[in-house]
Amino acid sequence: MGIVKRNDITTGLSGAINKQLVFKQYKHGTVVTKYPDRSKVKLSEKQVAANERFKLAVEYARAILADPEKKAAFAKKLPEGKTVYYAALSEYLKENRG
Repeated sequence: MGIVKRNDITTGLSGAINKQLVFKQYKHGTVVTKYPDRSKVKLSEKQVAANERFKLAVEYARAILADPEKKAAFAKKLPEGKTVYYAALSEYLKENRG
């Protein structure tokens, strides 16, 4: 892990590069770390269930976006600034609590 200071190129940089480096932002500046190896991580049954639930929520939200009529109906009932995608995602997760 390295802390990058006074470097205009990496200031504000965040995310991964080619699954080798990860740039993170903290109060003291940009931190560079190696990409995490999660290949040996075993998820619990609850984590697997939560991942599956979220996967289904994403499928639901994408289906709403793909249908212009459903998308328009969703958009009508949303407050300003909220997107149809996140509203559909939220609705699915609330209706299908684990």
